[in-house]
Amino acid sequence: MKKRFIYELNAFYREPMCIIGYEFGAGEHTVCVVGSMRGNENQQLFTCSQLIQRLKQLEEQAALTEGKSILVIPCLNSYSINIGKRFWSTDNTDINRMFPGYAEGETTQRIAAGVFERIKDYQYGIQLASNYMEGDFLPHIRMMRTGFEDVETAKGFAFPYIVTRNPHPYDTTTLNYNWQIWGTKAFSVYTTTTETIDRESADKAVKGIERMLNREKILNSEVLGGDNAHTQVISDENLLSVRCKEAGFYKSGVSVGEEVHKGQILAVITDPYEGFIKEELVSDSDGIVFFQHKSPLIYAGTAVIKLVRYDSDYKRLSNSGTIGWQIASTTFPVNGLDK
Repeated sequence: MKKRFIYELNAFYREPMCIIGYEFGAGEHTVCVVGSMRGNENQQLFTCSQLIQRLKQLEEQAALTEGKSILVIPCLNSYSINIGKRFWSTDNTDINRMFPGYAEGETTQRIAAGVFERIKDYQYGIQLASNYMEGDFLPHIRMMRTGFEDVETAKGFAFPYIVTRNPHPYDTTTLNYNWQIWGTKAFSVYTTTTETIDRESADKAVKGIERMLNREKILNSEVLGGDNAHTQVISDENLLSVRCKEAGFYKSGVSVGEEVHKGQILAVITDPYEGFIKEELVSDSDGIVFFQHKSPLIYAGTAVIKLVRYDSDYKRLSNSGTIGWQIASTTFPVNGLDK
């Protein structure tokens, strides 16, 4: 393992922020893994640390393919990590909305430009990402449909789900999008949590990355678990959102990854002053809990749960290797009534 200097940002009143990468193997720029870009991405930073430990073991065992190199960059934003602030500490900008960057621009634009210049030529790019929605996810791989996405390679992670979606205009400044446009096969890996550490899902992410590297003949190692024959490719737009109509305290009755059934109460919203139940969220189909909200307080109209739905009300679609879910209805009965 070699430590590589990636980028340094000087500061007037504190030590310079040094972005460090850990390189394994030697030769062509094969795989780059990027961890935390935001100050609350503790899980993503932890997962990178576990990946580095595993790659050190594999390198000592001579399991890396000759002529291939793997670069792991655990953190791009240690300043915000230090104070627990999600975005850049001074102007609240998001580094992952600044790519490919601008070397003469604002601070986060310069960070993005300096990092991207070092990582844009890798064959594979893996980002340990977090979502703007506050809550827990079922571990999955996420990709934007740029025309350069590679679903077959994504199956090598052997995660239960691969989620694809059409990019929005604001996505054009993300690392994943720019990696793809510059010719890198890019994948965003989502574990269960963001601010808290989930060691089990971090371990699954490390194993998934190792499986993918084995399948692409970058590693030659033994890794347990995973079955890409059972990986489902679904569309983000067709995940079924359960939204609350009332604000208040949120209490979930299910867990991420749990199988739920039609008519089951998924969560309740209680009045924050008087404590009575204002709303019950009831599933209108069978399915798997893909996402659930985490904060105890909830606003009206929030998507508190997302389901991968399977029952007689959907049709399975196949289009260029992608499986989507044609939803028949997205209304949810509340207190026994459709509102």
